[in-house]
Amino acid sequence: MNVFITSGTYEFMKNKKDKHPNENILLMQNLESAVLLHETTGKTLFSSPRKYEVVDGKGNLQNHGYVVMNNIPVSEEGQPVFEHRFKNRAGLIENEPGFVALRILRPLNSETYVILTIWEKQADFMKSDSFQKAQDSGAKAAVTNSSQKLFSGEAYVTQYTLVQDSEE
Repeated sequence: MNVFITSGTYEFMKNKKDKHPNENILLMQNLESAVLLHETTGKTLFSSPRKYEVVDGKGNLQNHGYVVMNNIPVSEEGQPVFEHRFKNRAGLIENEPGFVALRILRPLNSETYVILTIWEKQADFMKSDSFQKAQDSGAKAAVTNSSQKLFSGEAYVTQYTLVQDSEE
């Protein structure tokens, strides 16, 4: 399974999504931008997307709720360790109230992994402590393993509100 992500103006992104009603495309926005996320086993519909392979996933993507993307630059040498840790994680986040879906996305054209979670609403994410615990333990483990440089840059978080289709 692959995920393709592109961004642009809200109107352009909405028109692109509307032209492909049978595809699994999520439209999301925040104050800065609008983003389309296309999850598929086929080819991308976007001209120049960020490309990812799904390493692990739980739940189904839905077109309403709140999206949190933890963007983590990982060095080439650190990628196997990073993926192993996420594949063998405790899985606590899935039990949090309001949790909908999780995707661990391996970059195909960059070094930045995306840990994508979808929540019923922003308040559910804000109340979640297992997400913070998971991030803290991953960062501490990386710091203690000084023989291998796991991260190639600073991690950052982007957050979006999913835009529901008007006919639903």
